[in-house]
Amino acid sequence: MSEKVDPPASGGAAPAGLEQFKAYQGIDESTMTEAEAKFERRRQTSGLVLGPLVALLLLVLPLDLPWNQQALAAVFAFTVIFWLTEAMPIPATSLLSVALMVVLGVNGADDVLSSFGNTIVLLYLGAFFLSQGLLKHGLAERAAYVVLASRWVGNSVIRVIVAVGVVTAVFSAFVSNTVTVAMLLPTVLGIIVAIAKQAGAQDPTRLRIATCLLLMLAFSASIGGVLTPVGAPHQLIGRDLLESASGQQISFFNWSAIAFTFAIPLFAALLLLLVKLNKPEVSKLDGLAASMAAKRDSRGPLTRGEWNTLIVFSLVVVGWLLPGISALVFGSDSAVYETLADTLDEGIVAVLGACLLFLLPTERRTRTFTITWQDAVKTDWGTLLFIICGAALGAQLTDTGLAERVGGALGSAFGGANVVVLTFAAVLLAILISEIGSNLAAVGIVVPIVIPIAIAAGVDPMLPGLAATFGSSFGFMMPISTPQNALVYATGAVPITKMVRSGIVFDVLAAVFVTVGVLVMGSVLGLT
Repeated sequence: MSEKVDPPASGGAAPAGLEQFKAYQGIDESTMTEAEAKFERRRQTSGLVLGPLVALLLLVLPLDLPWNQQALAAVFAFTVIFWLTEAMPIPATSLLSVALMVVLGVNGADDVLSSFGNTIVLLYLGAFFLSQGLLKHGLAERAAYVVLASRWVGNSVIRVIVAVGVVTAVFSAFVSNTVTVAMLLPTVLGIIVAIAKQAGAQDPTRLRIATCLLLMLAFSASIGGVLTPVGAPHQLIGRDLLESASGQQISFFNWSAIAFTFAIPLFAALLLLLVKLNKPEVSKLDGLAASMAAKRDSRGPLTRGEWNTLIVFSLVVVGWLLPGISALVFGSDSAVYETLADTLDEGIVAVLGACLLFLLPTERRTRTFTITWQDAVKTDWGTLLFIICGAALGAQLTDTGLAERVGGALGSAFGGANVVVLTFAAVLLAILISEIGSNLAAVGIVVPIVIPIAIAAGVDPMLPGLAATFGSSFGFMMPISTPQNALVYATGAVPITKMVRSGIVFDVLAAVFVTVGVLVMGSVLGLT
């Protein structure tokens, strides 16, 4: 007998059968097996020992370096070890590294702390406030139901998989990957339960389609996150480091143009891979389109809050894209482009949009506005601290000359390497660190190393560094690689073997596609 899909509304009761999926409690809690938890404890303990030990050795060894460079090398090594092992929370480690740079005499406090006034702070805050508006008023959820209820999707299971991936990728371009997956997860689980009933399966977690849909949800969030600089916070750090090292700006338009070049074929490869490895038990699901249409219609017309958010969001995106578009139309040396680039700073545009959300009312009589300061304080302040402190560490690597020395020392090993080899090696290293560490650690470690190596090898660091930044967003093999991987793994419907099998293939594909996309489109846009 065919069953209709009844995914839960936000905050509502879950459909029958959903209780078979585990509740997510965080990667350091029930999502781990006893062996995995033991490994994580050992990893953290090793960091607590190795970090200070390596830093102390670098401080006392008779290295042929000025004191500020030797002290910075010690701080950098300490920070990298603590990031990789998560001996302390990454934001706390970042703050500690800034304090250590001042205490050990790397540079004066004013110079080290100058990154706290960096424009990326405004960009991150503004983008976060915008995403709060999208989520608070349900505009993102409405858009998901509109897509899933479309005539093109219908009752086709394959098209549902595609639609879930597309919706996730689009939302992740502007909203946190983790928040996007958490928001869509109940709907996807509801679809899986309905498929299980139609297929006569007792346990929905055993279905191949469950694995396919959930991995599509997690992996497409990572792909979508790279489509814009604000899609993932660590990308702002990578871009800032590259712009500081090269003196060349990577506009919002240029970033997205490069990202789309590899993201589209990467998404197509993801679909083919997941469907091939996890062939769905059924090809059609009766009642899917009708159920999604009912969910869409139940929301009624757009509310005032949704209209306000949609208008402001559209204006901000136009403001971000306009300088890049003007460069294509009028040329990058034109007065029009220079005026727009100077005026429409991305951080300023984001903050102006965020301020509009505080001013546009949803109810004039009660003076209720689109977002409130209570919404704003939900900002992930830990990530913001990482962005600021990561920028400070990168700036000191350049200012003290340590990056140049390291690059010169390692340059001989890569002396014969060309831009293709360096770019592929950079993105592969970033993906590897993301698998065992975090996206934040990957970009904070790899990009500062890639830049001086490329310079020493006689290669423009822009493209290898950009590839490493993109690569730091990926990590498909393990539940601990990204929070979105942990979310879907915690449902119990994604066996670790299937995640590893799909993830290792996709890691390699991502490295290849990112390398080709960055080199080809980067050259077209003149980022060399």
